[in-house]
Amino acid sequence: MTRSTRLTGRALRLTVLIGEHDTWHHKPLYSEIVHRAHAAGMAGASVFRGIEGFGTSSIVHTSRLLSLSEDLPVAVVVVDEEDRVRAFLPELDGLVTEGLVLLDECEVVIPRSQPRPIGGNRTAGREGESGGTGRGG
Repeated sequence: MTRSTRLTGRALRLTVLIGEHDTWHHKPLYSEIVHRAHAAGMAGASVFRGIEGFGTSSIVHTSRLLSLSEDLPVAVVVVDEEDRVRAFLPELDGLVTEGLVLLDECEVVIPRSQPRPIGGNRTAGREGESGGTGRGG
């Protein structure tokens, strides 16, 4: 089930911290979580690969040393309305056997892909000034 409504305002962020080599039925665990979130119609999900970290094993995994560059930390982040995220949590039962599952309240603001209102606030300066995004001036 998918939906195309844009989420704004109060939301809940689900973050699942796992290792990049964690699997579910020979498939990356992070991919399984994202696909289940999509099938559940969640507003959005992303996977972020860490460059360094440690977990329950207390072994520091880092991308700086070739010998320890395996099983880097991965964060799967899912955002939606609180009731939808809480209803999704049982999907993680049995999937996440090691790692950490976090819930954070957050606020979703208007995505940059939507047109800005005339006279709206800009955080990177006015067009044509330096310090912007590097696009258009």
